[in-house]
Amino acid sequence: MENEREILKIVVVGHVDHGKSTVIGRLLYDTKSIPQGAIDRVKRISKEKGKPFEYAYLLDAFEEEQKQGITIDTTQLQFKTEKRDYIIIDAPGHKEFLKNMISGAANAEAALLIIDANEGIQEQSKRHGYILSLLGIQKVYVIVNKMDLIGYSEQKFKQIKGEMDEFLNSLGVYPLKYIPISAFYGENMTAPSHKMKWYEGEPIIEAMDSFEKDKGLEDKPLRFPIQDVYKFDSRRIIVGRIESGQIKAGDKILIGPDNKVTCIKTIEHWQEKDKTETAAAGMSVGITVEDEFFNKRGELISHETHPPKTGNTFKANLFWLGKTNLTKGTKYKMKLVTQEVECQIEKINKVTEAATLETIENALAVKMNDVAEVTIRTKENICFDEFKENHILGRFVMVDGYDVAGGGIISSAEVQNQFADLLIDGELEMEFQCFDEFYFSLSENAFKKVKGNVRSYHIGDKLRMKGETYSYPKDVCIVDLDKRMIAEIKEESLMKVMPLEQYPYKSSRMIDNRGLGIKVSSQEE
Repeated sequence: MENEREILKIVVVGHVDHGKSTVIGRLLYDTKSIPQGAIDRVKRISKEKGKPFEYAYLLDAFEEEQKQGITIDTTQLQFKTEKRDYIIIDAPGHKEFLKNMISGAANAEAALLIIDANEGIQEQSKRHGYILSLLGIQKVYVIVNKMDLIGYSEQKFKQIKGEMDEFLNSLGVYPLKYIPISAFYGENMTAPSHKMKWYEGEPIIEAMDSFEKDKGLEDKPLRFPIQDVYKFDSRRIIVGRIESGQIKAGDKILIGPDNKVTCIKTIEHWQEKDKTETAAAGMSVGITVEDEFFNKRGELISHETHPPKTGNTFKANLFWLGKTNLTKGTKYKMKLVTQEVECQIEKINKVTEAATLETIENALAVKMNDVAEVTIRTKENICFDEFKENHILGRFVMVDGYDVAGGGIISSAEVQNQFADLLIDGELEMEFQCFDEFYFSLSENAFKKVKGNVRSYHIGDKLRMKGETYSYPKDVCIVDLDKRMIAEIKEESLMKVMPLEQYPYKSSRMIDNRGLGIKVSSQEE
């Protein structure tokens, strides 16, 4: 709708005493997002308690919070500028920080990291920067607050910027801007500060408006998890909710994790008035496809041109809520959209304790409320995205027994999970590398191999027997001489995988599992 305003979620983080709540309170005050009556009430309470009015008190709605002088829990506040609406996620600066960042701020698109100009960069400031990198938040402004306490010094500001840049860059976080402010006095909040004429950038409100919003889910690559398959008259209708992207009748699609290729025949409807040729993110739909593959709940439909990652090993950032510690080697159930699969922790790379924010390398276990960087291996291949690319397919939950015991986000795939294509016949699996493309590089005077998406083929699946740099017969046998296995291909479809000793010679053309021709003319050979 034309009247719908853009909404951007921003998480605000920083050391407990660096003025984070004052910055947020000032933003709410200066944009007139708080009723005057509420402001007057806070001023009156401050006067009755003999305290000077502070903008931070506008956030602390609970008396207990005001007594402690810190923000206790994650709070979501709203304000607006001429350009867009904002939801500010105020993450606390003490031991609950990690839990609320993972659970309450996982959908934040941007972040403000607050640093006290007088105290400089503290260990907690670095840890908060580290957590932003864990969450994959790339749009970060570093706000250097309390510039009044250092006489609005340009030299001190540049020193902080240099130190923080060096640290954050090492984590793969590259702040878009560093903005010097005094939130208490309103300097560089809504208008340029006359006390910092050396600063040539925008005030904080204008800078926030220059954040570019992420693409909407409709504009992201297609992710359509299969919820179920219904048999209806002569049709097999695949049903589910489109999590991102769009589909239309005639689209060429990939059904993972086995990467079966087919086309959408129809988008089904119950009543004539609901008939449509297209569907988009957020819609629950039923479709039919041209090829009669065996499809099931947990498979994922994407467009062939923009597939998700497929594999069984990946790195993740995990928040653990289980009553018993998370340990290496223990089996858990992982749920990611409609996929449910057994998994185990291959490695606990790093643990951040919730109470102290202390980081422990190569820990043996993860305790309740701790955050960990882990490597997870699933029993079978699944489809997923990195969280920063698509949060729907990048977020999962872990189940221990019958209890949801944790949640996490996928940071990256482990490249070593599957190097070769697979031919699968029941329990038999045979690796092959016939479909790699080879090119000669004139500049390097050498052949270069280009690896495509690794795929698994089951009985009845069609193989891509022709590429840009290779071409195989429609009927051929692929032989693994090392493992003494053979796969029979007819009309480009996988028919059978068997031990070599069981194969009756049929004068078929043969290649080895690298694509090289095998000259053979008898059973003995």
